[in-house]
Amino acid sequence: MIHDRYDEMSKSYQKIALYLTQNPNDVAIRSVNAIGESSGVHASSFVRFAQALGYEGFKELQGLFQKRLSTAAPGFEARVKALETELETRTDCSEIALMRDLVVRDIASLQDLLTEIQPASLAEAVSLLESADVIYLIGQLRSTPVVELLRYILTMLGKRCVLLDPGGGLATHMARAMRKTDLLFAVSFRFYANEVVNVAEEAAQRGIPIIAISDSTLSPLAKCARVLFAVPEHEYTFSRSLAAPMCLAQAVTIALAARIQNDVLSPRIPTVTEQ
Repeated sequence: MIHDRYDEMSKSYQKIALYLTQNPNDVAIRSVNAIGESSGVHASSFVRFAQALGYEGFKELQGLFQKRLSTAAPGFEARVKALETELETRTDCSEIALMRDLVVRDIASLQDLLTEIQPASLAEAVSLLESADVIYLIGQLRSTPVVELLRYILTMLGKRCVLLDPGGGLATHMARAMRKTDLLFAVSFRFYANEVVNVAEEAAQRGIPIIAISDSTLSPLAKCARVLFAVPEHEYTFSRSLAAPMCLAQAVTIALAARIQNDVLSPRIPTVTEQ
């Protein structure tokens, strides 16, 4: 229901929708006041949001999340607390403490991949990559390192790929050369780069298959993608980590290498070395 109505929601309701879909376990166990404080949206807005969806109040909507929690894996914050306990971290402002905090959160993000990424989606993505004549890659701002890694590995595997970089303002024009036998691999996180979204929407209209890595199933890339990998972004002290998206990009390409080389157990990706 949230997905169906998301585009018509107000900005504040969209913010609530993102929080609910990215933090389902927290929604199940926390009070509406605590949820409002974490999300930056007043608790009363959550009540009105639930009523707009046809529920009597937030408690009734929360019941759905509580039912889900009975079979779901631990949430991100629960993983972080467990890891902090295991590593016996202490709150301080030293450089090593800051690094420890980032490492703990990255470990939790990587663990989330194991429960959130569907095997069928991963297999379909690899099949699309394998059958594509040319793989077009697009990602800007913080997403740039992810598509650069994809370009490197895919090139080493002998796959023809084109990076749609923003240099010279040609990305949109280059994208128009895509054919239905090609593939677009798009990566974008909040706040989504306009050019990436525009290229993906135009490609989808032309029937070009799209694999996307984004932060939410409510991402503007969701409606365009044949396969969407939603990797929720959690709050970090200074910046948002790319550990999970980079790991996912490696997993997809290593799985592709296993198919191409017909060696599932130990696929090898050639590396470029200095002479």
